[in-house]
Amino acid sequence: MGSQHAHDLPLRVAILGCDHNIPKALEKYKSYAAICATLLDAGAKAVGLAREDLEVSLWNVIDEVGQFPELEDVDGVFLTGSKYDSFASTPWITALVSFVQTVLAHQRVKLVGVCFGHQIICRAMGAKVGRNVAKGWEVSVTDVDLTTEGQNYFKKEGKDVLSILQMHQDIVFEYPAGVQPLGSTERCQVQGMLVLGKVVTVQGHPEFTEEILTEILRTRHEQGIFGDEAYQEAMARVGKKHDGLLVGQRFIEFLLDR
Repeated sequence: MGSQHAHDLPLRVAILGCDHNIPKALEKYKSYAAICATLLDAGAKAVGLAREDLEVSLWNVIDEVGQFPELEDVDGVFLTGSKYDSFASTPWITALVSFVQTVLAHQRVKLVGVCFGHQIICRAMGAKVGRNVAKGWEVSVTDVDLTTEGQNYFKKEGKDVLSILQMHQDIVFEYPAGVQPLGSTERCQVQGMLVLGKVVTVQGHPEFTEEILTEILRTRHEQGIFGDEAYQEAMARVGKKHDGLLVGQRFIEFLLDR
């Protein structure tokens, strides 16, 4: 799909911001969507794409309900993470699911999703999403066991693990029909999916940094969401090496059909 447009530049990506700012950690980024733009910038640099050949637009889909990019004006749509429930029937969330279904039906425009965005895309494709009551939160730098397709997609050269920052208690319960599963963990079986030329998602947060994740962990510990033991265990992993940049690079290559 869309290969005839694959190398037209600039590459135009609309980032749909699905959350408001997180205090302190996001101040220098201005918005959550801007963090994801930073990831795409780094990914573009890693693949040798000139800065002027990547055009990113930032959208606030919470406060501007039903306001979405015109698909003729973009090559890809990126859905960010969020603290909100991907399974909710809140007007902005149902509008987002409907828009994703419109993108899925479009022959050219591609979809990328992380965490909440991954869940929303799966929901739009008919999969069940909800709270992971059985196993709870998955947080901090976590090793995802890659499928053969995942190893090929992330170009891990025989390595069967992708390390990625996590922060979620909601999951996708099963893969939508017709996708390639990318990986799984003990807490969450649906860690990412691929539809060649159309969709790529990950449950983790490749856009997060150690600084951002530390701030979120501290805040949620103070709020009582994480107990002392869970917080300390997560903090012990927060500085581990992770593959966020690799994921960003592969997102760019996916959008370019490389």
